[in-house]
Amino acid sequence: MPSIYIGAVDQGTASTRFLIFDGSGRLVTSHQLEFEQIYPRPGWVEHDPYDLLDSVIRCADEAMRKFGMMGHKSHHMKALGITNQRETTIVWDRKTGEPLYNAIVWSDTRTNKLVQHFLQKQKEMNINVSEICGLPIHNYFSAVKLRWMIDNVKRVRTAVEKKQAMFGTVDSWLIWNLTGGIQGGLHVTDITNASRTMFMNLKERRWDKNLLDFFGIPEHVLPTIVSSSENYGNVQWGPLEDLPITGCVGDQQAALIGQRCFNKGEAKITYGTGAFLLFNMGPEPVFSKNGLISTVAYQFGTDGPIAYALEGSISVAGGAVKWLRDNIGIIERAADIDVLASKVKDTGGVMFVPAFSGLFAPYWRDDARGTLVGLTQYTNKNHIARATLEAVCLSTRAILDAMKHDGNVPIKVLKADGGMSNSDLCMQIQANVLGLPVVRPNMRDTTALGAAIAAGIGFGIWKDFDEIGEIAGEKMFQPKMHDREREVLFHQWDHAVRRSFGWTNIYHG
Repeated sequence: MPSIYIGAVDQGTASTRFLIFDGSGRLVTSHQLEFEQIYPRPGWVEHDPYDLLDSVIRCADEAMRKFGMMGHKSHHMKALGITNQRETTIVWDRKTGEPLYNAIVWSDTRTNKLVQHFLQKQKEMNINVSEICGLPIHNYFSAVKLRWMIDNVKRVRTAVEKKQAMFGTVDSWLIWNLTGGIQGGLHVTDITNASRTMFMNLKERRWDKNLLDFFGIPEHVLPTIVSSSENYGNVQWGPLEDLPITGCVGDQQAALIGQRCFNKGEAKITYGTGAFLLFNMGPEPVFSKNGLISTVAYQFGTDGPIAYALEGSISVAGGAVKWLRDNIGIIERAADIDVLASKVKDTGGVMFVPAFSGLFAPYWRDDARGTLVGLTQYTNKNHIARATLEAVCLSTRAILDAMKHDGNVPIKVLKADGGMSNSDLCMQIQANVLGLPVVRPNMRDTTALGAAIAAGIGFGIWKDFDEIGEIAGEKMFQPKMHDREREVLFHQWDHAVRRSFGWTNIYHG
């Protein structure tokens, strides 16, 4: 299918990309732009919603220019898929289209006190929110971010009272604007993003009145829930005008799709700003008893196949490397961490717990903060660099252990993608601490590819999974660590993690 191409928006936490794939799933060209991170106070993380939209348009414009210079025609582009940072919360005015506040990013921790309020309310009402939506009450998810906006931002509160407020995660904001905005834009969210809000009944896959009442959210602000793969409408303006949007999926679920984890028991990890391990659980949700999230993996078409996943989320992965570069200054480029870490055979007893905004799965501790333990006069920057790589890999081990207990399905191999997967050293450490093979595809843009696959199925380019070709080429990392050494290392990590607990109870930073 040489003249069929699919565009994919990959709107992430630190940058936006636009990628173009051909009908065989091969990458043709792309463009990427970073945008401003806004930190108004310690623990607060925001984005300007206009920056998110503008970066999408600019990336698409440049990628389409490159596409044309390669001899392709714009009409060869048949469909558009969108994948996005999840949980990040935006509220805008349905009459003017203006954002009523900056987007509150998924990693933001301003809602810690609000979380404690809802945990107490849950106890008093004798209900279990996670048994309805699959998610723990935590500052990670959209519900408490929206509640905070209503309580603390007058413009948001007034718009909600006047029924002029529109809430959405980043997918909703982009689709609404691209399909016309105030001139008939579609207010929708795909089922994977909806499952990250704490408003959706996971089994029934609809907004849940009991959850909305619990958080005090009126249903009129919410978008319509749609599948991950259907025709949502055409782009009405800009470089992608008239292109149908036929795929939409949250970024981690998109990577699961891009890695072809279509069968129960298949798992992938994506290393971005955070790291996210998803385990395909098949057509029925499994509610975790070990600190994991139950979420929708994908649904292709309104009546199409649905899959659920167990997910373990690590709040800081590549973000720790960025911290070493930008805040501490021991590396100039992210890739330099390998150079330092490879100069030592171990960390010299150092453990780094990068709990900059608390710990996610399987601990769920808002009160944890970043911790370096085991420092001696022998410690140097090489040990700290290696401890940073080990931190991400050991966090993954904690999640995988929880998945084994919950899923009762053996994991034979872990598929890896995202920024830190570029490091051979990191992937070897990951295989070592898991005692499992780790497979890295040669084509690393699996998140965007997942969005393209959803769009291709939504448009009818592919009828089912079997028509989608395999990713060309991969590298496998086999474990090279003895079992006893692996267990001692993880035991040491577990002790370091527990030393990070409770810091905000002492110092409110």
